[in-house]
Amino acid sequence: MQRRTLKVGTKQTVKAVEQGKAVLVYVAQDADYRLISRIVQLCRQHGVHIEYVDTMHNLGKSCGIDVGTAMAALVEI
Repeated sequence: MQRRTLKVGTKQTVKAVEQGKAVLVYVAQDADYRLISRIVQLCRQHGVHIEYVDTMHNLGKSCGIDVGTAMAALVEI
């Protein structure tokens, strides 16, 4: 059985997808379009499913941080 962890933030999420470690990516719908379009393209290339969250604030809260975040990745370790 694989253990999973959450990587929060744009840099960490992009890195996880590029390295093939991400199994699921969460994206805030109100994040900057340039950030969203880049991660959507990477996820398509790597076959990673995307789940959309309504706001950056709600995604950050779900990730256990006090600030909003544009994206997060569920990663197998």
